[in-house]
Amino acid sequence: MIEVVNRQRKLPLDCERWEAFTAKALKVVPANGAGVTVAFVSDRVMQELNRRWRRQRGTTDVLSFPAEQTEFEKSDGPSLGDIVISVDRAAAQAREHDLRFDAEVKQLILHGLLHLCGYDHETDSGEMNRLELRLRRRLGI
Repeated sequence: MIEVVNRQRKLPLDCERWEAFTAKALKVVPANGAGVTVAFVSDRVMQELNRRWRRQRGTTDVLSFPAEQTEFEKSDGPSLGDIVISVDRAAAQAREHDLRFDAEVKQLILHGLLHLCGYDHETDSGEMNRLELRLRRRLGI
């Protein structure tokens, strides 16, 4: 199951379109048929999540929260977890890198999915980055 929710008011988002892209991305990552939730939030909300869960000050572009499903929850289908994206940061990074907003969000969804699949670019000597670049090409990002 894939769920996309918009919890911010700054930019209008087509959740069905992002759900379709997430489904496409799930086919190329090692998700083993699991679903995911993608939530779009404001920078203010992202700052609070970053402080609360990572003990980091300031905002970030994407956070991933792996699922810890009970057997009852798994009856609805396995879930990798949740991806939270700051729309404000995505828009700013798109401008900084001369990308379209959509391309930046696609990269963030893919990045979040890889984290949920167990990859960690801070500790894996570039393995996640290499895989992410290959998958970006495969997805046309």
